[in-house]
Amino acid sequence: MSAAPDGARAMTFRQEWRDFLRFVVRPRAAPRLPRRPGHGEWLDWFPDVSAGRLLRWAVVLWAINLLFLGPIALAAAGAGGAEHRLDLGNIPWLQALIWAPIVEELTFRHGLRQPGRAVWLVPACVVALLAGPKWYAVALVGAVVLLCWWPYLRRAPARPAALPWRWRRAYLRVFPWVVHGSCLLFAAVHLNNFSLNQTPWWLMPLLVLPQWLTGLALAWLRVRRGIGASMLLHGMFNGGPLLVVWLVLQWMPLPPS
Repeated sequence: MSAAPDGARAMTFRQEWRDFLRFVVRPRAAPRLPRRPGHGEWLDWFPDVSAGRLLRWAVVLWAINLLFLGPIALAAAGAGGAEHRLDLGNIPWLQALIWAPIVEELTFRHGLRQPGRAVWLVPACVVALLAGPKWYAVALVGAVVLLCWWPYLRRAPARPAALPWRWRRAYLRVFPWVVHGSCLLFAAVHLNNFSLNQTPWWLMPLLVLPQWLTGLALAWLRVRRGIGASMLLHGMFNGGPLLVVWLVLQWMPLPPS
């Protein structure tokens, strides 16, 4: 990632946080945060944002989840008998750091700013999401990314897939519902991380409160900075807890089964 220009650096983290809270209350498709001039498709995937700023967002999300939402999720899991599926002896690094950030961001958030493209992109990515990181799913995602990059590769003018004007106006009216609906679906998908056992349905939303909050932050980042930024933050967010688990296991290895 290149260094952000002076205009982009002028927005402090506190200002970004306030903008995020306004977005949660009333999601809007514009404006973007300041960025350098350039081809829109390229900047969407390679945004003007520093790794330090993204890490700061990850730390804030980790803190909120650790101190507030995580304990609620743990209490709900204990009350309902749900168990996390994570295999401590085989931590899924590649899936958590690369596969999930790419496929889940394409599925749930890429279309927020490009609803015309979402008509074909979302179904293809849902197939890949359900299949997991198998060779044909990886090939499918690679084809999707190539098609997304095609306007830049052929030096075409930077513009999203066009929708008729009346459809675009209708989409902007329902945009808040689309954002919050996508975040709820994103959280619901992560119920698959648990063996639910006899967990009652009304406890299930509490199990994925951390993913719901993270989905809101990723949606804001996708809309304001680009899909590349949301993928990077997604990978950072997944990597932090796994790194902690790995370090704990190095210090206190699992007993032999």
